[in-house]
Amino acid sequence: MAQIVALSATPRQATGKGGARQARFRGKVPAVIYGHGRDAQPLELEFKALEKALQGIEPASTIIELAVDGKTVKTLIREIQRHPVRPDIIHVDFYEIHATEKVRLKVPVHLVGNPDGVRNAGGVLDQVTREVEIEVLPENIPDRVELDVTALKIGDSLHVRDLSIPNAKLLTEAELTIATVVPPRAEEVAAPTAEAAAEPAEPELIRTVREGEEEEGEAAEAGAAPKPEAKGAAAPAKVEKTEKAEKPKGGKES
Repeated sequence: MAQIVALSATPRQATGKGGARQARFRGKVPAVIYGHGRDAQPLELEFKALEKALQGIEPASTIIELAVDGKTVKTLIREIQRHPVRPDIIHVDFYEIHATEKVRLKVPVHLVGNPDGVRNAGGVLDQVTREVEIEVLPENIPDRVELDVTALKIGDSLHVRDLSIPNAKLLTEAELTIATVVPPRAEEVAAPTAEAAAEPAEPELIRTVREGEEEEGEAAEAGAAPKPEAKGAAAPAKVEKTEKAEKPKGGKES
């Protein structure tokens, strides 16, 4: 059975972006209700009451009994907009539903159990699909769909066709993968060869690039002559190098 949450809203007189900003300034959340041929009606709700009502529920699959102007209508939340930086809710869309009419909505998929491939082979459980779309009467809306993954071994998968949702029609593609168990992600590090271990490391070449040299190099690549140095300019900085010393052939170093 679907969860039911009660909320109160009041009509919002000022519409548009300006009206929405005014509502937020007063601690309200701007909203709108539509559906069943009715014109979209702007509303506003108490921010704290809305935040409290949404705690611990799945908003998309929870029936909201919305009281407006003394009348209570059953609705589903179609969209919740949040601030891009803060977690504040800045707008809510409500869709009116009727008890005798089926609705389309998405419900979350919750995996149950610890797969065999994870327990006994060190595999990793990967949930690919986290929600599915169904068509159902409001009274039969589930708050979530559970799928048992206990028997999955490494390489095994479960798909949408493996779901069982009473009194509901699945609209998501049946072959879509929901969960799979993949092999453990082990990184192999190649051991150094004996030659590489015995070979001494060559000294690094340390080079300090003086100011302006990079620009001259770029100009040369472009086919332009490097800029002449200004008269009286300071002498270029020395280039520090550390080079590999060569041993004379056929004898000891002198």
